[in-house]
Parts: sequence; structure tokens; C-alpha cells
Amino acid sequence: MGGRCVNERMALLGHSEIRAMTQACVMAKGLNMAQGVCDTAVPPVVLEAAAQAMGRGMNVYSRFDGLAELRQALAAKLLRDNGIRANPESEITVSAGATGSFHAACLALLTPGDEVILFEPYYQYHISALLAVEAKPVVVKMRHPDWTLPLDAVEQAVTARTRAVVVNSPGNPSGKVFSREELDGVARIAKRHDLFVFTDEIYEYFLYDGRRHISMASLPDMAERTITIGGYSKTFSITGWRIGYSVAAAPWAQAIGAMNDLLYVCAPTPLQAGVAAGIQQLPDSFYRQQAKDYQAKRDRFCAALARAGLPPSVPQGAYYVLADAIRLPGNTGKERAMYLLQTVGVAGVPGEAFFAGPEGARYLRFSYAKTDADLDEACRRIAKLS
Repeated sequence: MGGRCVNERMALLGHSEIRAMTQACVMAKGLNMAQGVCDTAVPPVVLEAAAQAMGRGMNVYSRFDGLAELRQALAAKLLRDNGIRANPESEITVSAGATGSFHAACLALLTPGDEVILFEPYYQYHISALLAVEAKPVVVKMRHPDWTLPLDAVEQAVTARTRAVVVNSPGNPSGKVFSREELDGVARIAKRHDLFVFTDEIYEYFLYDGRRHISMASLPDMAERTITIGGYSKTFSITGWRIGYSVAAAPWAQAIGAMNDLLYVCAPTPLQAGVAAGIQQLPDSFYRQQAKDYQAKRDRFCAALARAGLPPSVPQGAYYVLADAIRLPGNTGKERAMYLLQTVGVAGVPGEAFFAGPEGARYLRFSYAKTDADLDEACRRIAKLS
């Protein structure tokens, strides 16, 4: 037994650099700007509803695809905010976070050897989930500095083995918000080649400078082939609760639900009730104020990076920023990230986690989903680099 690896699949999967830098930050007693833990306050209505659900005895399994009250709340929200009509009884699956939703969808709808197109810079966990189900990621580079999508390159990336495209908007790590023109272009390619589109929309309410979120499934003839994935980990600052969801046409949702049942049985029941209450009771002003507050955090942190000689790619949404760290000592992103952590006590993620090519080495990704006090402290520490 001693000569064996765990298995061939695990040989392809490295430990997440996001987790690795979080651990390094703990060891160095630094300030963690690496992981998007979102340590801002949870809306009281969400906490109270979850506690009340526990008190009422909602501590057993829910239905495999989620509590009826949450699925119904999601259906109403999807119609109101996303322009998506979804039957809560047959087209919505609540899962263990958006990551769980994505993994269940990959298991249900992809066959080993299928090719899936992603846009670089990409979210590392999307790549990992695809490798875990033995699909083949195919990377199309977006164009710096605005991370525009070259639709001709997307078309050229399609082969006879292509099964799906992944769209992450607003994006992690870039903060990219896809334009209607870009989404229409991806939709045309998907329809022409009969592809699925997996969308990760978990940051849909984190939008800046007047931008609007557009869901792929709301575009003409796209609901039948789009797997819309979202969640409230970020919006309600409950990353540890693991409440996400997917929306798909009934045949695909049935398969995703079966995989969700196999992997997770169900998402945590009383926490589902807390999220349902938040969706039902929080006013539009909550989401507007949240976007305003996070835009202020973005502006403050990006200004600090610029003054310190780490030019940021200013995000259009989400709560991450890629900074050009080429001036820091080191030949790799990991070396530069560790220099920053050891010198000023701020942890970021090496850019190689989000790029397939060597250009990733020049970037560090930071999360500014921090309390104002922690964000101010991060800005003070980074200023020491000036």
C-alpha cells in the first residue's frame, strides 16, 4: 500500500492556493485578504429566522432539493431580479453552497472527456470541479485591462468534444461583469453548437458604477440550456452556512437533484429557513446599500494598492481585485505573495491560481470583503511598501 498514490484523479488536483495562503496567514498572524470569507455583518432577520427554525424543531433533513419555502422564495426572486421563470417544484435545486451546486451539475451533465470552455482569469474551483469529474478545461484568455471577451477565440475553442461553457459574472478573481453584447455572443455560440452554459452568478448583487447584472437564462432561447448557479453566502455574509442553488430545465434539474442527494443529502435545514426569510423580507434598499458600501471599499483599497505601486485592475463587480505585483521580489506569484505576507502582514492569493499561462505570476488577488476597521488596517500596512 505504501507505494500507491490516493488515486489518479487526486494526482490532478492540487490544494487550493486560496486555502494555502489562508493557512500561511494564520501561521504568520497576518491580515487575511486572500479568502473571500466575507466577515461583514449578517442581516439580523436571517440570523433570527434560522434560530427560530431550530427552536421549532426544523433540525432534520429537508427534501433533497430544498425547503419548499426557500424554493418558492427563490422562484419569486429569480423572476423579479433575473427575468428567469423557474418552477420551484421541478427546476430549482438547493445545495451545499454554489460550489456544491456547480459540482452536482458537472457530475450530472458532463461525461469524462467532455471539453468545457472557461474564460481566463478563471475561478480555481471551477477548474478543480471539472478535473474531479474528468472533464477537460479549455481556457480562452480575456483581454487585459478590462478583461474583454474575444468572441472569435471562443468560437475557435469549440471542438466536437465541447459540451459546455462556464460564465462567471460578476467574476472571481477579476471583478468582470459581462456586457449584454458579450453574453449574446456566447449565447449564439452555445445555440449554434448545442452547448450547455453553466453560469456562476453568486456575486450578482455586488455591482459598481451603475452596472446591471444580466442572467444568461433570461436571454432568448437560453433557459433550456443554461444552468444558473447562485447563492447567498456572499450577499448575506454567511459563507459558512453553505446555501446555494441551481436553476435548470426540468430534465437537467432532475439529474442535478439526484447528484445533489447523493453528495449532500440536503443543505442544512434551519439555515435554509434563514435564507428564505432574508429573501422574502429584506427590501431592495438592502441590496442597493450593500453595493454602495462595497464600491466604497473597492475604491479605498484600490487607491491604497495604486499608491503602493501595485496597480489594480479595478473591478466592475464582486469583491476581489487583481493587483500587478511585478515590482515585488520573487519570480513567482507565490514568492511575491509570501514576501508581502512576511513584510507587511497582508495575505493575497498568487495569480497562478487563476491563469493557465505564465502571466499569472505577476498578479496577486485580494478580497476586500472585510470590516471597515480591517480594511483600513490593510491599507495602512500596504502603504508601508511605498
